[in-house]
Amino acid sequence: MKKLITLFLLAVVPTLGLAGGGSVHLDHADVDLTDQASLQRGAKFFVNYCLSCHSAKYQRYNRMAQDIGLTEEQVKANLMFTTDKIGSTMDIAMSPADANKFFGTTPPDLSLIARSRGVDWLYTYLRSFYLDESRPTGVNNVVFKDVGMPHVMWELQGWQKAVFKEDEHGGEPVFERFELAKPGSMTPEQFDGAVRDLVNFLDYVGEPYKLERQRLGIKVLLFLAVFFVIAYLLKKEYWKDVH
Repeated sequence: MKKLITLFLLAVVPTLGLAGGGSVHLDHADVDLTDQASLQRGAKFFVNYCLSCHSAKYQRYNRMAQDIGLTEEQVKANLMFTTDKIGSTMDIAMSPADANKFFGTTPPDLSLIARSRGVDWLYTYLRSFYLDESRPTGVNNVVFKDVGMPHVMWELQGWQKAVFKEDEHGGEPVFERFELAKPGSMTPEQFDGAVRDLVNFLDYVGEPYKLERQRLGIKVLLFLAVFFVIAYLLKKEYWKDVH
């Protein structure tokens, strides 16, 4: 048993470290899947800023409309640009060949990104781009060093510079803070809210049935609690003559 526990910890701990983003402090996303207004805003940001390159191929438009409180007509008018079929999945128009030509690789599908990376990682990552002239896209990221993705939401956030300090032990410079170089169309607080909405939507896409699963889980636990009481009373009744 001790060997099994040890093997389990060895397998899980590195995974948790990867999901947590290494030594970078991750800000709390504070997402809420019951907030349909947030999910609707997040869907808008996803379609406008992510869906050009990243698909969500396991999510269908009609299911999204049903879950986040939109009509199919609203989705068709405001959130569908690559297809006219409401039952289609959220795919991109760009082919894998073109993606490799433009970016050197195929941008990953984002259907499960919130489950694989975690909402705190996404929330911190999307707010952590900074100017870096040494990079092909002109930006870098303190959460994902040397990332190939450009800062697609720069018009909203603006441009920021990263301030680093020397490591006491002679290692790589340590990130200290951001300084705003050029403001965007949103204040920092507004941009944080926009990213939170986007991450909330990605969390929903990762498991659309999550809220229903939780509600069903509560019902199952209540049923088991009642069944336990009934089973215990039956056991006492059946065995009373034996004792």
